[in-house]
Amino acid sequence: MKSSLTALAETAKLQTAMLKKITKAQGITVAEWQLLIQLAAGANTQEKLATAMQLDTSTLSRQLASLVKKERLSKEAIGRDRRQLVYTVTPAGTAALTTINADYQRFEAEVFDKWPQDEQNLLRILLNRLNKSVSRILEP
Repeated sequence: MKSSLTALAETAKLQTAMLKKITKAQGITVAEWQLLIQLAAGANTQEKLATAMQLDTSTLSRQLASLVKKERLSKEAIGRDRRQLVYTVTPAGTAALTTINADYQRFEAEVFDKWPQDEQNLLRILLNRLNKSVSRILEP
């Protein structure tokens, strides 16, 4: 039997592969999907997004520019000097976000289709405990 962390790493790879497939079908990357989630939740400036996503501004700028080019976002310059940009999810971005979220929920439902609810709850509890244990070790 595989160790718990090995099995978890292998499952994470499979989950990531499926997520890439789901997002690619909508013409965006996983990172861009995560940005759309934050934007839809109200983080509409680079400063707010950088904080929420814990990204450096150059990486964030590239991802935002890509979403604008793909017409998933629009941007508007505001302020006296018009240097601050406010981003808004376009209807195409909302459609992509809705489709990806629904496809991911279907994937998750299919994965756990044969699992009783008590086992699903136990897995969540154990994964949260594992996450806290690993975080505690990694924190200085």
